[in-house]
Amino acid sequence: MIKINPEKRNITPEKAVRILKRYDQKMSLAEARLMLDFMYNFAILSLNQVLKDDRMK
Repeated sequence: MIKINPEKRNITPEKAVRILKRYDQKMSLAEARLMLDFMYNFAILSLNQVLKDDRMK
């Protein structure tokens, strides 16, 4: 199983808020933190599924 250390993430909640602000989207730091956690967890689940899928080998 793949795990990612939260301190080693490339996008911080502050950076996500700045990026979204450029596109006129408002998000609090707490919401950005939740969104990034969801996205990272979804990416890990997806990657684990691909790595376990015998059809992909």
